[in-house]
Amino acid sequence: MKLQKILSRFQRLHPKEIDLSLDRILELCKKLGKPQNKIKAISVVGTNGKNSTIQATYAILKEANFKCNVFTSPHIQKINERFVFNNKELRDDELADLLEEVEKINENQPITVFEMLSACFFYKAAQYPNNINLLESGLFHRFDAVNILDANLASIVTSISKDHLDWLPKDKQTIEQIVFEKTSTLLNSNIIVAKQNTKETMDCIKKTISQNKSNKVFFNDDFSYSVNENDFFYYEDKLGGLKLPMPNVIGQYQLENISTAIATLRMLNIDIKDEHIQRGITKISSLARLQEIKFGKLKKLVKNNKLIVDGSHNEGGAKALNEYLQSLDCNKHVIIGMMANKEHEKYISYFNDVSSITTVDIKTQPNSISGKDLKKKFKIMFNVQYQPSIEQAIKSINLEDGDILLITGSLYGAAEVLSLN
Repeated sequence: MKLQKILSRFQRLHPKEIDLSLDRILELCKKLGKPQNKIKAISVVGTNGKNSTIQATYAILKEANFKCNVFTSPHIQKINERFVFNNKELRDDELADLLEEVEKINENQPITVFEMLSACFFYKAAQYPNNINLLESGLFHRFDAVNILDANLASIVTSISKDHLDWLPKDKQTIEQIVFEKTSTLLNSNIIVAKQNTKETMDCIKKTISQNKSNKVFFNDDFSYSVNENDFFYYEDKLGGLKLPMPNVIGQYQLENISTAIATLRMLNIDIKDEHIQRGITKISSLARLQEIKFGKLKKLVKNNKLIVDGSHNEGGAKALNEYLQSLDCNKHVIIGMMANKEHEKYISYFNDVSSITTVDIKTQPNSISGKDLKKKFKIMFNVQYQPSIEQAIKSINLEDGDILLITGSLYGAAEVLSLN
């Protein structure tokens, strides 16, 4: 309750949820002693795979006994998820104390909630100068509150695709502009670029960062992986190859993210041994990223069938998700709820190998599209129904032995699923 009251006060500091500018957070961080310049950080930018890449990196670092601070967004179930220090989430009382301290220093100056939370993270992170900080940059990075560092250890560029187009002028809603927003201000250090959906996107990234003096590592040019039938995958870069166990997370795209994490840590030369990588990738946290629900209220409704929740919400995410679905030899049923500002038709166009689609309302989000309107958007599909809630949707689907049920379309929807469960 105390945390919610503090966050409510934060919301009153600025009329907009997002206001793309670095002026306010730079001014506050100046009052805080410029904490962002006292930390060692790995910055992660991109559209899809940021959190998964961070979690893979984090798991390997922990296995090598590194202490980490982790800042991600949005949170799935509770805001504490965004504030990890010394490998532990802050407790409610610790987080409340931190937010109130920075709130007092801010002196009621206009600033968005996300900017306040970012400043709070930097302020606390500076207390651990030897820790490695894993920072997820939101939206377009160039004017994102996380993009205020003077230096970092590395910048990871995950898969980039079209998303959040409503924040760009109509004539700039292109992949070229999105790549520019995300990569044109990367720091001069090390840049690791993950596998991209198209050669056009990779070429665009290379062109945009061509004048950046960083050491650069690109998927396929400098590191790669292959999957072996005997339940392992093989990673390779200029330092040599690694035979690795399959990770504890599912989906082909996770191997891409894990390979990017490995490439980053090997590039940094920080005493990460092969065994740290081998053990770390079997201990990755994967909240709402192809996460299998194995027990709980909703799991009981599907009985012995597999229930998976995934927060993908854009074209690139849909493509990666359906690569996983197409690898399964079973009937797939999909429940989808989405936010109003997404490209709904492009998202659903990848779901051409599923037995049924059920649209639902995301009851916790006023900016979501209604399930009924989403069904109309999905008219290109022949097998779409609408149900007002997730529970009703599950009950309406005739699951046979061996069928899989996937709930997807939004991280906010995924949070609702986990809360209901």
